[in-house]
Amino acid sequence: MLLALAMSSTLAIAAPDSQVAQRKDVTLTLANTLASATVAACHAQGKTSVVAVVDRGGNLVAVQRDDNVGPHNTLAAQRKAYTALSTKTPTGLLAERARSHPDTANLNTVSELLLLGGGVPVVVDGDVIGAIGVAGAGGAAFDEGCALTALSQTLTSN
Repeated sequence: MLLALAMSSTLAIAAPDSQVAQRKDVTLTLANTLASATVAACHAQGKTSVVAVVDRGGNLVAVQRDDNVGPHNTLAAQRKAYTALSTKTPTGLLAERARSHPDTANLNTVSELLLLGGGVPVVVDGDVIGAIGVAGAGGAAFDEGCALTALSQTLTSN
């Protein structure tokens, strides 16, 4: 009886391919690579920052923070990444839209979202698999620029 129970618990059940989702996602290795490349891109401009990388589910996978960056920037970077992932849109563009479109401005009422530049979706083969959020580099343009530089260097070299 125990043998039968043990054997039945190890049997794999075959599910039709149409019932099993196979998706690309941000791995720990990719998240650390993106975070390091983003910090390096900021350093190349003489800037310090905090970088947060989330996976396709919005889960925080990696954070890198330069010395002497204000502690509020860590949460800001994570929220920018989450916002870029959730909306599939760079947060700088969302912030711009919010200034001229009341419907977009209403996104400010969602507490997890942050409509400030510095969040960029990570797109692979047309699919958003995660996002990078940057804060503390001295303004939204610098924050977003560091992330875009890292993405162009990292994803095109693979």
